[in-house]
Amino acid sequence: MYNDIVGFSLTTPAWLHTFAEVGTDAGLFLFAALFVVAAVRAWRGPARDLALVIAGPAGIVGAYVVSEVVKLLVREDRPCRGGVATIAACPPLDDWSFPSNHSVIAAGAAATLVLAWRGLAWLVFPLAAVMAFSRVFVGVHYPHDVAAGFLLGVALAPLFTLLLVGAVTPAVRLARARLLGGQSEPSRPAPHANPAAPYANPSAPHAEPLANQPAPYAEPPLANRSVASMSRSRMPGSE
Repeated sequence: MYNDIVGFSLTTPAWLHTFAEVGTDAGLFLFAALFVVAAVRAWRGPARDLALVIAGPAGIVGAYVVSEVVKLLVREDRPCRGGVATIAACPPLDDWSFPSNHSVIAAGAAATLVLAWRGLAWLVFPLAAVMAFSRVFVGVHYPHDVAAGFLLGVALAPLFTLLLVGAVTPAVRLARARLLGGQSEPSRPAPHANPAAPYANPSAPHAEPLANQPAPYAEPPLANRSVASMSRSRMPGSE
């Protein structure tokens, strides 16, 4: 399959050769720009969303380190060292082929971006797949190199990101609280006041307020009643 893909690539126009060779590295800069956009988008959202964006590059680096360790263990030669004509120049002898680091980074960036911004899935995963295929197209990797690198990036980069996000989230809350004057999370609306509070009986919808109800009648004290009766008995014509 490698020879078929490389043989086809040599028949394509020269501008496509340049695009494929430069595009694999240019795509990484595009992913970096998407991380910046995702961070700006998540700034006013929950702290965990911003922490996912910040921890994402660290997760990609973790997947890249694992890829480099696998390269040193497998030590597979590049396919372009067998005298095959390719679009790109063949890497040095100590730069092993399996797995493809470009594929690991591209797939890892796509997967970690989707953790924080699911709406980007339709864009970033096809972009990562095209970047991975371009490594075979220009002749510097076998198809199984990019397939293994893609799987490593998709699996490990989000895993490392999720392991780090728990430690990054409190730091995001603290930094945002200082920058925004103490408000680290989006404020929630205050509960509405109970309209039945001024009434004596909240269950009665038409009850009058306590302020408008007449005061109950109270009889005068016993001493006052005695004085009043004596006054009436001394008045002329009372007998």
